Amino acid sequence: MPESAAEVTAAGIARLAGVGRAAVSNWRRRHADFPRPVGGTETSPSFALADVEGWLRAQGKLAEVPLRERVWQQIAGHPGGAVTALVHAGAVLLLVRDRSAAWLKLAALSDERLAETLPVALDETLTRRFGAERAVRTPAAVELAVSVPLMRGAAELAAESGARQAFEFLLGRHLDANPRQYTLTPPGPAALMAALAAGPGDSRPTVLDPASGTGTLLRAVRNPAAVHGQDTDPDLAALTALRLALASDAEVRVRTGDSLRADAFPGLAADMVLCHPPFNERNWGHEELAYDPRWEYGFPARTESELAWVQHSLARLRPGGTAVLLMPPAAASRRSGRRIRADLLRRGALRAVVALPAGAAPPYGIPLHLWVLRRPAAGVAVPPELLLVDTTGAEHAGGAGRDRLDWPAVHSAVLDAWLPFDKHGTVAEVPGASRAVPVIELLDDDVDLAPARHLPPPAAGGGAAELAEVRERLTATLGRTVALTPPAAEPGAADPAAAVRLTGVTVGELARAGALELRAGGAGGPGGPGGPVRVLTEHDVLAAQPPSGTLPEGPGEDAVLLLAGDVVVPVLGGGSVARVVDEATAGAVLGRNLQLLRPDPAALDPWFLAGFLRGTANNRQASSYASTATRLDVRRLQLPRLPLAEQQRHGERFRALAAFEEALRLAGRLGEQLVQGMYDGLTDGTVAP
Repeated sequence: MPESAAEVTAAGIARLAGVGRAAVSNWRRRHADFPRPVGGTETSPSFALADVEGWLRAQGKLAEVPLRERVWQQIAGHPGGAVTALVHAGAVLLLVRDRSAAWLKLAALSDERLAETLPVALDETLTRRFGAERAVRTPAAVELAVSVPLMRGAAELAAESGARQAFEFLLGRHLDANPRQYTLTPPGPAALMAALAAGPGDSRPTVLDPASGTGTLLRAVRNPAAVHGQDTDPDLAALTALRLALASDAEVRVRTGDSLRADAFPGLAADMVLCHPPFNERNWGHEELAYDPRWEYGFPARTESELAWVQHSLARLRPGGTAVLLMPPAAASRRSGRRIRADLLRRGALRAVVALPAGAAPPYGIPLHLWVLRRPAAGVAVPPELLLVDTTGAEHAGGAGRDRLDWPAVHSAVLDAWLPFDKHGTVAEVPGASRAVPVIELLDDDVDLAPARHLPPPAAGGGAAELAEVRERLTATLGRTVALTPPAAEPGAADPAAAVRLTGVTVGELARAGALELRAGGAGGPGGPGGPVRVLTEHDVLAAQPPSGTLPEGPGEDAVLLLAGDVVVPVLGGGSVARVVDEATAGAVLGRNLQLLRPDPAALDPWFLAGFLRGTANNRQASSYASTATRLDVRRLQLPRLPLAEQQRHGERFRALAAFEEALRLAGRLGEQLVQGMYDGLTDGTVAP
């Protein structure tokens, strides 16, 4: 095998062929001509991508590898590592985007000649976009020799979907494949932070992120004139620089280094600073930075690294500029930081503290805070109030979690309070949600700025009037539940003992016969512009709720769009759950860990299909078990062979059961709301005993 050949693991082969990993293991055992491993380990071997493609095609298991998949496998199997491959691909995509004519001339050369000639063109492009001092180094010809097939594939992918979308897809795949290697800021909080920092006069702002990570915060800013970023990881700095340069025509300056110890932008006066700093860092430079002029509000304690980032951000703002930082909740109340918090309040630098729901950003288990700060300007009066906002209750009924947050509600609650407060210096109180608190009330011995302490939650039922409305809804729902209660079960003709030996036809056989179509979920990655797209998540199916996930842009090419009558089944975790897609859910994108079954209406009734998929015995015989999880092999689920009319008769009964189940679930939620509301109302005096 040539040294430059890309390699692919068994998981990659399964993705190429659209099968499970067990199928790849079976192929290796049953087919003597299956390609031999060329690398990896005995337990996790790797194979030559070209050999695997040829074998799959020869076996009729692959018509053509999708271009996106082929380019990704070239990155994943690159001899220099995935990060090196991504940098090479990103540099070429930038050349394609900014100097397409030059690339077309270069692409006509042979592979060897292209590798020799490309460094000059790349150096010109990178220097023009990033300046002489840059995080993206120009690769030498010997380094590019192994990347030529990848670069040609990346350019071809850019011709299909655009250079920016191509790099976002490849970078997103890399981040998904290495979740523990990177601390990511999700799109929801990034968009909110950018909206909070945007001032009315900053039509084209200069923006800084001193701990830029993957560049998500900088990318969330609309129409910036210049973006500045710094990160300690040189690989991440290079990837972020390319990502930002491909996203807009703004001036991009990204440097490598520790912003606290070795600030790369000491003279910058930015309009906006956005930052998701590292939390709980003890080794942040406490000893060597004791006399640093940035500590205008007090020298941070060793345990207060976050307050060092706060003051660094303020120091890099122009007077009147705004900084928004994602902070751990402890930073609002630790005694070691109370003097700095007090000085931030006295001088008007801290303008708002926003409590986010748990699951908003890593670490996902705690409700993080947003601090909105503004560098004081000479001659401007010190604001007398601090805005406190609490959105910790903005989550779906299923509980807290990163996939369950109602981000539109969070955005509305925060901005509806912040925008008038920012304009007028005060805002009307929304009980339990937001309040403009006089600074003098906060300057006590603790200087505790946690919103929950100053915003007592409203009664769960919203007072006696709303509790009466909840009670009426519960009464109506209980009545509907009684009406929907299934009639007494009558013995069927089948032997009950035969349930564990269900026979008939498997889902896999039906798929091969064309009676239904099988598709796996994955959200499809970012596609072209077109606004947010709803995503039906695994939790949505389990909780029987509307699609709660979103894609920031239009769905990618491999996204699966739901149609009315589709049947969706979770494949992880065990349990018998199947959901028939209705008109309200149609058009959403199928999320990860979900399998879609699209029946031919002339052959299969969707409710009949969903009902039999939920059978306990059926699920048990189609599930595989590992030490930490249960996985459902949808192809092994079985259905009885029945005429369509008989299927529809079963389907009507299954549909009625689903309606009864939904009514029970709603009654449970309303009952919990009424009970908690009565407890809260009786204890706070809003309900008479």
